[in-house]
Amino acid sequence: MPAPRPAPDAEVLRARDPVAEVYLDGSALSRYVPAAPEARAWAAWAAEHEPVAAVSQVSVLEARVVAGLVGVDAMLAVLDALVRLPRLRLSDQALRRAVLLPPGLGPFVALHVGAAQAHLDVRAVATYDAPTARAADAVGLAVVSPGRPARWWG
Repeated sequence: MPAPRPAPDAEVLRARDPVAEVYLDGSALSRYVPAAPEARAWAAWAAEHEPVAAVSQVSVLEARVVAGLVGVDAMLAVLDALVRLPRLRLSDQALRRAVLLPPGLGPFVALHVGAAQAHLDVRAVATYDAPTARAADAVGLAVVSPGRPARWWG
C-alpha cells in the first residue's frame, strides 16, 4: 500500500493573484499607446498608480486587438505595459459575479466588472468604456478615467 501523501502546505492553497487596488480594462490599457486619446493624462496617472494596478486576460485580449489595428508601434507600447502589469485570474467567483450583473451588458463588460468585484483588494476600475464605467459604478466600484471629467459616463 502506498504511503499517504502529506497534507499540502497552507501557502500552496492560497490564491496566487497579485494584490491590486485598480483593475484595468482593455480601453484603459489602450491608453498606453502614445497617440490614443487621453494618453498624456493616462501616462501621468499610470506613473503613480501602476504598482497597484492589474489586468485580466480579457483586458489583454481587448488591448492587443485595438493595438493590432493601429499598428506595430501601438502593439509594442501595449506589450511594454503588459510586462509590468500583473494579471488577475478570471476565477469561478469572477464568472459568478459577471453572470449576476444586469442583463444587456456585453460579455466583456460583465467579465471586467465581475473580475473587479471578485478580487477583494480591487476598489476601482480604470476604463474609457461607458458601459463598463456605468456597470462598475452601479456595483460600488470607483471609476478611474484620467483625462475625462468626473462621471463622464452619464
